[in-house]
Amino acid sequence: MSERKDRYRAALQRGGDGTGRSPKVATLHSRYVQVTIEVDPDLQRDLTRWAGPAVSTLVLAGTTVLRTLGRAVRL
Repeated sequence: MSERKDRYRAALQRGGDGTGRSPKVATLHSRYVQVTIEVDPDLQRDLTRWAGPAVSTLVLAGTTVLRTLGRAVRL
């Protein structure tokens, strides 16, 4: 984790992350507040890695339930 923080800080000092990909930036303005939201370009890969096993488990469970119900209806 420390290495990741160091890389992030170094990239901020360089002005980019060195990969050639720019982050997605959204700026919201109001009369009193300005908010800038910056999304990491690797976010999609991180979300896929995190959500992939959970989605696979749900699909497997749903398939099992549907097969069981299908067999029960035939009886």
